[in-house]
Amino acid sequence: MTEELNDIYSDLRSSNDKTLNHLDNELMKVRAGKATPSMLHGVMVDYYGTPTPLQQVANISTLDARTISVQAWEKSMLTEIAKGIMIANLGLNPQNNGETILIAVPPLTEERRRDLVKKAKAEGENAKVGIRNNRKDALDFLKELKESLSEDVIKDAENQIQSITDGFVKKVDEKIVEKEKDIMTI
Repeated sequence: MTEELNDIYSDLRSSNDKTLNHLDNELMKVRAGKATPSMLHGVMVDYYGTPTPLQQVANISTLDARTISVQAWEKSMLTEIAKGIMIANLGLNPQNNGETILIAVPPLTEERRRDLVKKAKAEGENAKVGIRNNRKDALDFLKELKESLSEDVIKDAENQIQSITDGFVKKVDEKIVEKEKDIMTI
């Protein structure tokens, strides 16, 4: 029986790790003070009629803390890339110079910083919901084993599941506090 309980704990940790990785990916898209290539990760480009991620049709780099450079692998794609960045509604204005696309990242206003903090907190709440759903799944598996386990073992297993869940919720809170500090730093 302890092997089945260990499987439940292992599955719970694995699911929660995936939730944290997803949160990290979402928080990377929420820009803080400086320009990063990850700001353009959600951008899709019309590549000869097929929606394609920007990273698959161009090289994205930063020239300095305020400028992103997008070097298309095919010059004919420059206008499509600029259009894709505009459609993504990131608040960025791409400039096509015929060779590359340059994006000047404007400094964040106080109001925009607060909006980004709200967005980061919303992503944190989504992660917590995912972690609580993982806890529910683990408790459901435990209920299936209820017939073959004593009440004490079940109570200990429930406490262990809650302890694992609390640890991951704490990690989410730490990530959100760190991101908020990053966003609010001028």
